[in-house]
Amino acid sequence: MRRLAAAILFLLALAAPAAAKDELVIGITQFPATFHPMIDAMLAKSYILSAALRPFTYYDKDWKLRCMLCTELPTIENGKAKLETLADGKKGLAVTYTIQPGATWGDGTPVTTDDVLFAWDVGKNPKTGVPEADPYLHVTKIDVIDKKTFTLHVDKVHFEYNAYFVFDPLPAHLDRKNFEADPANYRRRTAYDTDTTNPGLYYGPYRIAQVVPGSHVVLEPNPTWYGTKPYFKRVTIRVIENTAALEANLLSGNIDYIAGELGLSLDQGLTFEQRHADRFAVQYKAGLVYEHIDLNLDNPILKDKRVRQALLYGLDRETISKQLFAGKQPVAQSFVSPLDWIATSNLPKYPYDPGRAASLLDAAGWSEMKNGVRVDAAGEPLRLELMTTAGNRTRETVELVLQSQWKKIGVDIRIRNEPARVFSGQTLRQRGFSAMAMYAWISSPENVPRSILSSNSIPSAANNQTGQNFTGFKNAEADSLLDKIEVQLDRQKRFALWQRLQEIYMDELPVLPLYFRADPFIIPKWLTGIEPTGHSGSTTLAIENWRAQ
Repeated sequence: MRRLAAAILFLLALAAPAAAKDELVIGITQFPATFHPMIDAMLAKSYILSAALRPFTYYDKDWKLRCMLCTELPTIENGKAKLETLADGKKGLAVTYTIQPGATWGDGTPVTTDDVLFAWDVGKNPKTGVPEADPYLHVTKIDVIDKKTFTLHVDKVHFEYNAYFVFDPLPAHLDRKNFEADPANYRRRTAYDTDTTNPGLYYGPYRIAQVVPGSHVVLEPNPTWYGTKPYFKRVTIRVIENTAALEANLLSGNIDYIAGELGLSLDQGLTFEQRHADRFAVQYKAGLVYEHIDLNLDNPILKDKRVRQALLYGLDRETISKQLFAGKQPVAQSFVSPLDWIATSNLPKYPYDPGRAASLLDAAGWSEMKNGVRVDAAGEPLRLELMTTAGNRTRETVELVLQSQWKKIGVDIRIRNEPARVFSGQTLRQRGFSAMAMYAWISSPENVPRSILSSNSIPSAANNQTGQNFTGFKNAEADSLLDKIEVQLDRQKRFALWQRLQEIYMDELPVLPLYFRADPFIIPKWLTGIEPTGHSGSTTLAIENWRAQ
């Protein structure tokens, strides 16, 4: 009888479904420099916080603007956005939002208009060093209608009026005291970094429950979340900066899934798919991820536009795209992706032309060669330092190719890389690269690049490192175009302005465009619900829909 009972139990065990997997381990390549939503622009931070916070508005996977924290998208048509005449006779806007009724911080405190007012105070204060302060500065007044509804009064018309000016709430009940005590040091005193696991900092489907700096972040369900209940009881986001090690950890089972936003490169994804298609599904998403090289325009060598243009003529970007990325990552012809409707082909072109590059360098005073390197009249070599994120195998491979191609035209490139958290969180923000910095921007559709091109967005000690114009680019016409694009509601007229801005960009070349990335998402076949967007909206904005099957 005992043997029979044991046999029955064994058969029942075989027939029973496997225990549902309720924990998920995600691998990414960067660790955030801060967890504050408004301080520093870093994709790793956005990826994590998109699971724990939610924006008022967002672009979905079809690139359509939707409400998330708001109950209804305000438009001129539905009357929740209205033109108004300002005291100086110019036109402004009044835009009304209502916060989701059930939105509650993880400690039970409701998300209210007071949290929006606090975020506005932080954003418009020049001492806080918010990277993109422009939206906060154009809001002249906020009318509080009730605890969940408010109206933003904006001092200009903007084609993206229902997405650009609204800023996401900050927990006034926890963090206002840190800000008011010392605004200039708020970035170092914020509860998001001094008390990161406090449940009251988060109102999304998950909250940050554990942080091991440089290693991993643990997310646990937020019991006050008002939306769809998340499936996983625990999500660990593990940081492995070396992409080869990231792949090895996936295959060994130490992680379950590699995030496409911060994971393997396209070439690694293609190779991985060939070898492991039986266990993993690989989704490729082309989009608005712009790989490029920022040039420090304060560098005496790079001040000369002829040198900048020569550097781009000296690169065989088409061959790089074909040989390294199987032609799936198109060469960037400006900062605008060919998938975006504002892209134009009527721009200055820079095909691979080493002869043209040599002529430009000759004209710029680098006509003599010494040991294979161009020198100026004083005998100083044409030597530049190139930096990127250490451990990213593709970027390091591209660096070596660039170094080799530039050597052929007499430019000596010295490579010095840094961990992503240092490179993105400190070096770029403080313009600490001497010559060239290679990295990627990711944006939303038709995104006005004010923070990276406006002369008012150059970070410095004087403005507490506010802005993301790390090149130091200054152009009066470009500044004017940024202003005009924002306020032009007519789509065709706006396109003409976009075209001119791209023409200036590709003539002046504050940046060397490389390619637009197509990111591979390495997903185990048991994991469902992940929908890559191709823009700045992380997949984790829908993490509550992820499931194990």
